[in-house]
Amino acid sequence: MLFKRKGKLRKEYNQKLIHNMEHAKQEWFRNRSLVKLSIDYNEDLICQTKLAEAKYFFLFKEVKKRNIIME
Repeated sequence: MLFKRKGKLRKEYNQKLIHNMEHAKQEWFRNRSLVKLSIDYNEDLICQTKLAEAKYFFLFKEVKKRNIIME
């Protein structure tokens, strides 16, 4: 009984991790396209882009470490 719950929780948190990774990727790509389209140098936007990139790669490494197969 205890082991069934462990598997269920693992699946649930793996799905949350994949969802967060996809959201971070979308945010990173959106910020990156805004930086490319902007005329002026906007330091805040560049910082947000680098932060979104770092979040995405952190989550990507976690998915890889957990051996999660994305569907």
